[in-house]
Order: sequence, then C-alpha cells, then structure tokens
Amino acid sequence: MANQLSRLDQVFAALADPTRRAIVMRLCAGEASVGELADPFEMALPSFMKHIHVLETSGLVLSEKSGRVRTCRLSPDALVGAEDWFQQQRAIWEARLDRFEAYVMQMKKERAAANRPSKTANKTTKRKGS
Repeated sequence: MANQLSRLDQVFAALADPTRRAIVMRLCAGEASVGELADPFEMALPSFMKHIHVLETSGLVLSEKSGRVRTCRLSPDALVGAEDWFQQQRAIWEARLDRFEAYVMQMKKERAAANRPSKTANKTTKRKGS
C-alpha cells in the first residue's frame, strides 16, 4: 500500500509540471524521439532531459536508446493507479453529495410542513370569522 502511494505521488508530481503534461499529451499520439519531443520547448536539452527523467522515474514514460537516438513512449499502466484514486474520490464525493441532497430535501419538507397551516388552526379561524 505504501509503495502504491509512493508511485501515485510520483505520478502526480510528474504531471504537476506543464512541460511534462505536454510531453505526455504528445506521446498519446505515439512514440517520439527526445529531439522531436524537445523541439517545441525553448530550453536546453539537458534541462529537457530532466523532465524525461522525472517522467521515466514515475513510470509514465519508457525510453529506449538505439544508436544516438532515444525514443520515448507512453506507459499507460502508470495511470491506472491515478485512475483508481480518482474513482475512489469520485465515489466518496458522490456519496457526500447524495447525503447532502437528501438533507436539503428533508429540510424543504420540514419547512413546507411548518409553513402550512394546520387543520385545527383553520377551524379556529373559521369560527372566529363567522
């Protein structure tokens, strides 16, 4: 369990940076060389490689070197833990919202009942008016 949380922390930390999110989004279209990935960013290659390293450490990206070219590809299995966490959070919040909705509906019923004149009050009012 602790190892899963550590991996989840690494995935969220890796995705916290907009450059790394852009790299992941690009890799959703298919594998690419580091040069292709680095091209849209205005940074030195060593700085860009730090981003690749963080993505690899988190398990989001796998890379392979062939000659002088390092090719990266997405490892979607790394997102399974994050997806599971989101589903758990969604279930928790949906249950909370369902309880809140039930509470609001109960409050509306109670308020409507309190504002509705009772039958005994109507009879008393009619007698006085007669």
